[in-house]
Amino acid sequence: MRIRLTAGETVLDATLDDNATARDFASLLPLTLRMNDLFKREKYGHLPRSLAAGGEPRSGYEIGDIAYWSPGPDIAVFYAHDGQSIPDPGIIVLGEIGSGADALKKYDGTVDVTIEAVD
Repeated sequence: MRIRLTAGETVLDATLDDNATARDFASLLPLTLRMNDLFKREKYGHLPRSLAAGGEPRSGYEIGDIAYWSPGPDIAVFYAHDGQSIPDPGIIVLGEIGSGADALKKYDGTVDVTIEAVD
């Protein structure tokens, strides 16, 4: 499934993975989240509910990853890499931004991000 993230004037296209967690996330769309900055590497926002298990948890990430952090329950969009790993229980990657994720670093602090399905 293709999705679009809009933060201010920044528009990013992404593709969701084919796993149960990503499909459950897609069922919440469209969604607008107030996203905070964490470690100058990611924007994260609190989801209205937990997502179904089904993706493979991991401790690593790539720039452009859209990931689920179950303790939140939060999603994170990684725009930079600081070399650190993600603590237990890890993240489940929901999808990936094709290019331009680094544009999110210009938003200091919080930013409202709208996430919607694209036909």
